[in-house]
Parts: sequence; structure tokens; C-alpha cells
Amino acid sequence: MPVRPRVDIQAVTELTELADYIVPFAIRVMCDMSVADQLVDGPRPVEEIAAATGAHAPTLLRAMRALAGRGIFTELDPGTFALTPLAEPLRSDHPFSVRECFPLMPPDVRSWARLTGAIRTGHTAFDDLYGTGYYDWCADHPYECDRFERSAESVNPLVLRTVVPAVDWSGITTLVDVGGGHGTFVAGVLRRNPAMSAILFDLPHVAEHAPAVLAEAGVADRCEARGGDFFSGDIPPGADAYLMKTILHDWPDERASAILRAVRAAMREDSRLLVIESVRTPGDGWDVGKVMDVKALALFGGHTRTEEEFAGLFAGAGLRLASVTQTPTMSVIEGSVIEGEAL
Repeated sequence: MPVRPRVDIQAVTELTELADYIVPFAIRVMCDMSVADQLVDGPRPVEEIAAATGAHAPTLLRAMRALAGRGIFTELDPGTFALTPLAEPLRSDHPFSVRECFPLMPPDVRSWARLTGAIRTGHTAFDDLYGTGYYDWCADHPYECDRFERSAESVNPLVLRTVVPAVDWSGITTLVDVGGGHGTFVAGVLRRNPAMSAILFDLPHVAEHAPAVLAEAGVADRCEARGGDFFSGDIPPGADAYLMKTILHDWPDERASAILRAVRAAMREDSRLLVIESVRTPGDGWDVGKVMDVKALALFGGHTRTEEEFAGLFAGAGLRLASVTQTPTMSVIEGSVIEGEAL
């Protein structure tokens, strides 16, 4: 006989809040419109915020009131808003700004709307919807590609602060950042390691944006941006270390293995591999890797991996998993070449 459900009003309320997408969508609109930037000098009436952002004031008021009810902005007087601690990171000038992190991108939204089908079939929602992979699609849509790259790199200041101290950079004078995007991460590594030089390697339409970022960071004289395809064996050879940040989780095992084999072919026998990713852990505890696993199902086709799965993936590419170091944001998975191992 079925067990009667337990009546827990608090549980119903919490679940309703977790499942609702009104607040997440409204946050993304605030990011797209740079609303928090309009409040850096203090409270302002919604009419002024609307005029500065090109919004319809009565409608903006409705969205900001909804967010203020969750602690994002505060309505000091009717129609006058100010920043709160939760709204501060939405500012462009915040040291750990997340404003670029949450673009409201139609291809992503449409893919998430097909998550039910993805879970039923195991097919990547984006691929089924658009008939091609996420990165191939981005190559033909430069505006959305730029938004995606800026979103992916917006967390780099926080990751740099937490991950860089966990890595032993000694002995690394030459570094190749494989899939380095626009270069904010490798620029941060170089600024912290003044004796190091690097090559940023990514698809040509992505790497072409890197020189400006590297110049702004003051490291352009120590970092070359080079376009190519890591599936085509274009990875620059002979560096002391090869870095891959949040690359492998976007690809299924056979494709991730191909990337690792290409990296292994470029490595010297004494080169080091530094993979920065979420490592999925067992149990019910919060683990960003478990959440990113579902995002990969919706958009990219890959998945997050356990330490054991990384070890198997490395071994198939002639690499040994040397260590896994957990940080407050991501893990550093270090690999080395297996001596005498033929590819």
C-alpha cells in the first residue's frame, strides 16, 4: 500500500523557489541591461534607471521589485532602488563581477526547453535542435560566440584567485593554454609569473580577440595568440606545461580522448599537463560538477568526470594522472607523460 506523503509546507515552499525560473531570467535581464551599473553612485528612481538603460520604466519597476523581494536590489522608497550585497556582483566594476556570466542567449534557452527529450534519449539537446554541435554553431554566429566566450571567462578572476595558488608553477617557463579563449585566464597566470611566456591556442575566430585582452593586461610581449584546431594536431609542441581549463567536460569520452592524445603528441617527455575542471564527487553534498553535468547534457554533449574517470581518460592518451588538488572553485588535475608509452 502506498505510503502517504509527509505534509511539509516549508519543503513545498523551498521546492517552488528552486524550480521557478522567473528570478533567474530576471537576473539575466538585469545583467544584459547593466542595471546595477546605474546604481553605483547611490539610489535612483526607476525612471532614471530606465532612461539610462533604454527600458520601459513601469515594466522595469515590476522586474526590480520581484528581485528586491529576493534581496537583489532594495526599494528604499516607492520606485527608488539601491544596491544590496547580492546586487553588488552584478556591477561591471566589481572585482568578481558576474554581469557577463549570465547572458540571456536564445539558443541556450531553446536547448534548455528540450531538456526533457535529452534526458529521455541521452542526446544533447542543442545538437538535436540545431543539427550541429555548440562550438560549430558558434563559429557561424560571431555575436553569440562573443557573448558565450565573455560569459565563460567572467568567472576567471575568482578562479585565478583560488586555483593559481594551488599550482606549483616552478620550472614552467613556457606554457600553452589549449582552448584559452580570449585570454583572461592565461593573462592572469602570466601576471603572477613574470618569468613565464605562453602561447594561447584556440580556434582562429576565438583567438583573434585575444591580443587586445593580453595587451590590456600588460602581457602581450610574453604571450602569442595562435589559431588552430586541437582535433587537427595543431597544438604548439615542446612547452614546459600544457593548460586546459574547462575544456574536457564539454566533450564525450571519445572526443576528450582525442584532445588529450593531441596534447600528449605536443608534449615533451618531461612536460606537465594541468587540467582545471570540476571533479564529480559521490554522495548528496553540493558539487558544482553535478550541476555542470546537466548543462553539458543540454548544450555541449560532454559530461563531468570522477577522479577515476579522469585517470582512465589520461591513461588512454599515454598520460599518468599525477595528482588532484581541490580548491574552493575547481580542481587542478595534473598529468605527466607515461615514459615509453607509444600513442
